[in-house]
Amino acid sequence: MLLNVSYNNSEITRKIDKQVGKPFTLKQRFDMGGIGSPKLIITDTSVEIRNLLILDNNRNTCNVEMRPHGIIVRFRSLLETYALVIPYYKLTLYKGDSSIYAIHKDHYFIKVVSDTKAVQKFFKKILEYRADNSPTSIDDL
Repeated sequence: MLLNVSYNNSEITRKIDKQVGKPFTLKQRFDMGGIGSPKLIITDTSVEIRNLLILDNNRNTCNVEMRPHGIIVRFRSLLETYALVIPYYKLTLYKGDSSIYAIHKDHYFIKVVSDTKAVQKFFKKILEYRADNSPTSIDDL
């Protein structure tokens, strides 16, 4: 779900909270060692997101926020802020080239540069959290 989150709209906040859960509490954030990514440089995107990013001449960057049931990828275009809301069950992470991660959800995708240890550590944290908190499958019983 790609949403414009520039303005404080209770209906959009309710949709996001329903998809990926309410934000972590301050204690949970501290215990996890943070829930936000460093600034990520975007290298490639799907058509819908690319059409938003080409409207300005700024460097295309985004950040990722972890939530209890998913992640939110936020990026800016012109003076607007957009959010790609991805529940964990629809999240697919690919490690492509040596320093590229691809975040996929249905027909949306964003490829970001992972040239620092902090970025790689954050994506590892997402995968570990998803694995620890995903519901057990019928095969596990």
